[in-house]
Amino acid sequence: MTDYGHDLLFGTFITPTAQPVHQAAELAVVSDRAGLDLATFQDHPYLPRFHDTWTLLSYAAACTERIHLSGNVLNLPLRPPAVLARAAASLDLLSGGRIELGIGAGGFWDAIEAMGSRRLSPGESVAALAEGIEIIREIWAVDKAGPVKVEGDYYRVSGAKRGPAPAHDIKIWVGAYKPRMLRLIGRAADGALPSLGYLPNGADDLTAINQHIDEGAQAAGRDPRAVRRLLNISGEFAPAGRAFLQGPAEQWAEDLAGLTLEYGVSAFILAADDPATIERFAAEVAPATRELVAAERG
Repeated sequence: MTDYGHDLLFGTFITPTAQPVHQAAELAVVSDRAGLDLATFQDHPYLPRFHDTWTLLSYAAACTERIHLSGNVLNLPLRPPAVLARAAASLDLLSGGRIELGIGAGGFWDAIEAMGSRRLSPGESVAALAEGIEIIREIWAVDKAGPVKVEGDYYRVSGAKRGPAPAHDIKIWVGAYKPRMLRLIGRAADGALPSLGYLPNGADDLTAINQHIDEGAQAAGRDPRAVRRLLNISGEFAPAGRAFLQGPAEQWAEDLAGLTLEYGVSAFILAADDPATIERFAAEVAPATRELVAAERG
């Protein structure tokens, strides 16, 4: 059993559909008013049926009041890290400190290449993401002397000015599944953000994911508890329990509390485009899960 002790976060994973044109932003507003912590959007810049995710994040930030917003996850090969760092800091300032940075190394390389970016192998994409994280953190590090200089194999910044500094400590969460990327998260990121539906063995795969992250953190002299374990989830409310996250709200709470106490998951991001589902998740599941975890933690 592994519980890293983080406070629990609950959020939504909203489809950034371009039609109806305001639907995604309206669901972020629903999430905000329901009291959730996060509203997130996937990022596939090569799909014309979706809004551009950064533009959508900016619009949603203006429409909401308190909820934090993030890409889930932003496609780094199509978003240069120095520009992304300034964009994130700017939106964080404009929104009053409500932006987090979920990023990924890219996966659909045919589509990424068609948009003009370079195709990378799995190993190259890990190295490129590491360089990207370094550049982002250096741009934000306004208290350090001198300009930013990172001479990487995939990204090079030669004398860029630092800043602006974000309004708050923006967290860098990385979508990842493979050992090398997970160890990179342990070394350099603030959180891991996989999707439960992509794990072949379900929650059981979280044990190995945690081990790789912990190994990376320890090798870099970091406490593994510095890395939040987030998880994209999906489910269906039903009068009686049928399977994992298939049943009444109280069963959902028990299922999610188990993920926290057994696997250390502390942020649950529900894939949902239905306002009633979002509201029920916020009103019934989130507080019940927090209560169960608090009781076990003592």
